Amino acid sequence: MHLGRLAAGLIAGAFTFAAATAGQAEPVKLRQGWVVPGADAPLLMFGKQGLTKHEGQSYTLDAIHFNGTPPMITALGAGEIDIAALAYSTFALAVENGGMSNLRILGDVFQDGVPGYYTNEYMVLKDGPIKTVEDLKGKVAASNGAGSAVDMAMRAMFRKHGLEDKKNVTIIEVAFPNMKATLADHKVDIISSVRPFSADPELLKIAHPLFTQKDAIGTSQMIILVASQSFIQKNRAAVVDYLEDSLRALHWYSDPANHNEVVKILADFAKAPPDRYQSWLFTKGGDFFHDPEGLPDLVALQRNIDLQQELGFLKAKLDVKKYADLSLAEEAAKRVK
Repeated sequence: MHLGRLAAGLIAGAFTFAAATAGQAEPVKLRQGWVVPGADAPLLMFGKQGLTKHEGQSYTLDAIHFNGTPPMITALGAGEIDIAALAYSTFALAVENGGMSNLRILGDVFQDGVPGYYTNEYMVLKDGPIKTVEDLKGKVAASNGAGSAVDMAMRAMFRKHGLEDKKNVTIIEVAFPNMKATLADHKVDIISSVRPFSADPELLKIAHPLFTQKDAIGTSQMIILVASQSFIQKNRAAVVDYLEDSLRALHWYSDPANHNEVVKILADFAKAPPDRYQSWLFTKGGDFFHDPEGLPDLVALQRNIDLQQELGFLKAKLDVKKYADLSLAEEAAKRVK
């Protein structure tokens, strides 16, 4: 009898221990790619305390820097990252040309050209000869990379005005940090300028926008958050928790009452002067639109990708709704309200 009670007690204890161990499972590591701090970088990476409820509990964040969104395609395919902030152009290339049909759109990162918010600028010298798009015939334009979202908007605007690369205008690749110097040295006649570079006081002394991305292609769903369908299915609860925490962070960073602190956080991280961010960061009119519920504009995204196919960067059309799973973002937004 005593042995029976002992065995029963050991079995019960084993079940209790197993249940406790299951309840204390290791947090899921979420490896997310990003490019620009304050734009597509996870806001949680900046370490502001008190903004998250689930970080360190159901998930941990490993934010991995890339110089652009195209290398993230390779990293996703190789299993080196789990979540990526991809430009609409990069996403379409990954699915249609790269065969990554398992990618799913999780939510919005930011949108260009939403009424009342910022849109990318294509700048020329104030004292230069370029006054209209037609004046660029026979000239040199600087793009950050063929097939990028910014590049495609430039090409679309050129096409509207009868200009084609290698036919009557030359497009060369220049990294964003080098755009100002390339224009100032008269090596190019127009540059692609995005935040934070377009807010550089030194650039604004010598240059002004000839046109904007919105002028070229209307509203753009510039950056979207994506992950593979298999990763989402396996880690759904952790991903929803992460999206919830990300929304809480977005709301805090977007609150005007926190503006000066936000500027300091980003300037310190980027090792840049605060005046590079003070006038525009997370402000209406000065910054891109970040959807407060984390939901992308799928209509704009479809239009953007259709343009990409028309410009010859995609082999075939792509139906974005087939690749969107917004249920996680919707669940996260309900929790934050």
